[in-house]
Amino acid sequence: MTFTIAIDGPAAAGKGTVGRLLAARFGFAHLDTGLLYRATGRRTLDGIDAVEAARTLERADLEAPDLRTPEVGQAASRVAAIPEVRQALIDFQRAFASRSGGAVLDGRDIGTVICPEAEVKLYVTATDDVRAARRLTELTGVGHDITYQEVLQDLRLRDARDSARSAAPLKPAEDAILLDTSLLTIEQAVAAAIAEVERVQRG
Repeated sequence: MTFTIAIDGPAAAGKGTVGRLLAARFGFAHLDTGLLYRATGRRTLDGIDAVEAARTLERADLEAPDLRTPEVGQAASRVAAIPEVRQALIDFQRAFASRSGGAVLDGRDIGTVICPEAEVKLYVTATDDVRAARRLTELTGVGHDITYQEVLQDLRLRDARDSARSAAPLKPAEDAILLDTSLLTIEQAVAAAIAEVERVQRG
């Protein structure tokens, strides 16, 4: 059985958390596709050409300890705007999505480009202020010395770049369900997502 859940949205809106918990709830495999771009961007910081970095990406690259830093986040956003990089990573993502047993993929173009036929499409979002506060907590929690204003600026730069790029811009799929997590707890957000999946499964 194949059943694909596509989750899109801007950084720190909660799509990764929702994706992981949805996958656990239904016993599906989960892929944070942003890690593919972060790992590719991380390799470019070492001087590797972006397209070459994407084409030769290995699973071990997804385990690098610094993939969540703002510097790598900006590098990821830059390489994600390169059509050849996106093309190099599409096959990996589509193969993952079509695996038997079900799959949850979260990213920025899953419902629009990678899996337009996904059974469930969610667009997870939140206000800029809420997202910045969440990301600040995440970063300071692992020892990064960064201010709220710096995090907010970083998020807005990424949003602008990701939304304006010609290749697979960040936007909701036309048939995606909007899930605004600004005022929701993790439990409430996941419950809403579970309800949508179960509605589709019931037919």
